[in-house]
Amino acid sequence: MLRVVGILLALAVYIYFIIDVVRTPRGRVRNLPKALWLLVVVIIPIIGGVLWFFLGRVKPENGGFFRKRGPVAPDDDPRFLRKLDDDVWSAKMRKRRGDNPT
Repeated sequence: MLRVVGILLALAVYIYFIIDVVRTPRGRVRNLPKALWLLVVVIIPIIGGVLWFFLGRVKPENGGFFRKRGPVAPDDDPRFLRKLDDDVWSAKMRKRRGDNPT
């Protein structure tokens, strides 16, 4: 029974890799052309899929499964806070020079 579950799991992963290669846009593929990646995944079932996963595909723009956490609110974003500091500094300098803000 355990052998059957292992085979079904390997088959599911193999099918996932094939579908992932097919659905990935050409511009989001690294190292080899998309057709060659598909050939590698089909000819070398599990190893080709693992190679595709780590060497061929680009991380999804929306983060995907391993999502990198970014700032949630504007006051958590260092770029936003730096811009606020720059704006305050610019306003002080304009006031000191006597320039009228437009």
